[in-house]
Amino acid sequence: MPQVPVGDITMNYEEQGEGEPLVLIPYTSADNAYYAFQYGDYAPRYRCISMDLRGAGLSDKPPGPYSTEQCAEDVVGLMDALGVERAHVAGMSLGAAIGLWIGARHPDRVVSLALHSGWHRTDAYLRAALETWRTIAQALGSVPETVIQAVLPWCFRPETYANTEFIDTVTGFIRSRPEQPVEAFLSQCDAVLAHDASEVLGAIRAPTLLTFGRYDQVTSLRFADPLLAGIGGAELAVFEDCSHAGLHENAPEFNRVTLDFMARHPA
Repeated sequence: MPQVPVGDITMNYEEQGEGEPLVLIPYTSADNAYYAFQYGDYAPRYRCISMDLRGAGLSDKPPGPYSTEQCAEDVVGLMDALGVERAHVAGMSLGAAIGLWIGARHPDRVVSLALHSGWHRTDAYLRAALETWRTIAQALGSVPETVIQAVLPWCFRPETYANTEFIDTVTGFIRSRPEQPVEAFLSQCDAVLAHDASEVLGAIRAPTLLTFGRYDQVTSLRFADPLLAGIGGAELAVFEDCSHAGLHENAPEFNRVTLDFMARHPA
């Protein structure tokens, strides 16, 4: 895996495909491989650049707390290091929160912005979920097992979670990835808890797609109206058979919707 110095850390990243650059930002605890269900459809059309955020994967894990603004500057720094002047930017959950800051603080760097299961400001419900995950991580002393036992049920519909073959595949994949230290997980959770981009939404100029799963509770459709009101011209797509992780739960539909959006907004 290639690595480059970015600010105060070294970032690990992966590239696949050719074409217009597409920056793929992962979610809490995830590394670059969590877009595995997208590469097959994205890479024939785009130069896909995915990364391990600070605290995850093989990137450096300095002491926290972290912030979504800080992580956004890391991603822009990676773009600088790779000579990417402008790119389509897509983020899932924590990645969506980071994408908001990139779109607002660096509008000239963003061709299009796709925000999946995102939110403008952490509310009491999201805070309660994150605090629970933090408590379980500290008690178990293992981030992979915390994600498997505490986080996954929030990511999928009950019907999907009951599909043992699918869930066994997902849990096996999680256990196969580089293990995240508990302290690094807590630092990424700090970024989620402190996130508030409500005052900068109006600075986003790129064409923006917002996607939500109909059955998501963590970042549910309660966040759609504030984002649509704040980001001029933003589009909304709802995955009717998904919860929080639509990119995994219904990858074909997720890929179709997102590819159509990017095709309508070329560099």
